[in-house]
Formats: sequence, C-alpha cells, structure tokens
Amino acid sequence: MPVFYTRDHEWIRVENGLGTVGVSEHAQEQLGDVVYVELPEVGRVVKAHEQVAVVESVKAASEVYSPVSGKVVAVNTALADNPALVNDDAEGAAWFYRIEIGDPSELSSLMTPEAYADYLATLG
Repeated sequence: MPVFYTRDHEWIRVENGLGTVGVSEHAQEQLGDVVYVELPEVGRVVKAHEQVAVVESVKAASEVYSPVSGKVVAVNTALADNPALVNDDAEGAAWFYRIEIGDPSELSSLMTPEAYADYLATLG
C-alpha cells in the first residue's frame, strides 16, 4: 500500500480508492504528549488542504489538513478514549480518518516516504 506525506506532516495510506489519514511520526514528536483529538464527522465532504481535525498536546494545538479531496467514511473512535495512541503509533493504530478519494490525481502532489525524509532533513 503506497503511503504519501504532506508538508504539514499528514500521511495517507492508499488502498482500493480509500485513504487512511493521520499525522506523521515527526508531527507527534514535535507535539509532545497528545491529550485530545477532534475528528471529522463521517459523511463530511472535504477539499484537499482543508482543516479536518485538531490534535492537542500539552504544548500546543495543531490543525490536521486533508491530503486529498473526498468524503470521510470512517473515523478512529479509539482516539477519543486514548489520544496518547498518537504518541505510541502515529503512523499505524493512531490513524484519524478514512476518506473515499475524490480525485486520485491529487496524490501526485504529495511526497513519497523518501521525499518526506529529505524534506524533514531541510527543517533542521
């Protein structure tokens, strides 16, 4: 399953026209201890780069933007009960939502894991 990243540190894993979205390992490291996650509503139609969720830590609150346009078809309710999952498994069990991808061509504007690693290296 291909995984892509945004400059805002979201990831999307694509499988059968659906994207699973969350925040990157780098993002959770910058946030520190996550204490709250606000998820989008199932059924919400979003545009690429639109704010869809919020993640709050002891240090700050950060917006989570959708990497692609589409319709939210599922949310990870486990995060409501255990937001610290983001710190434990940011790019796995702590996914935020699943989206039915409206325009697969938007994926081409995202970074591969290798390009994202190169991008992180420029951030110092």
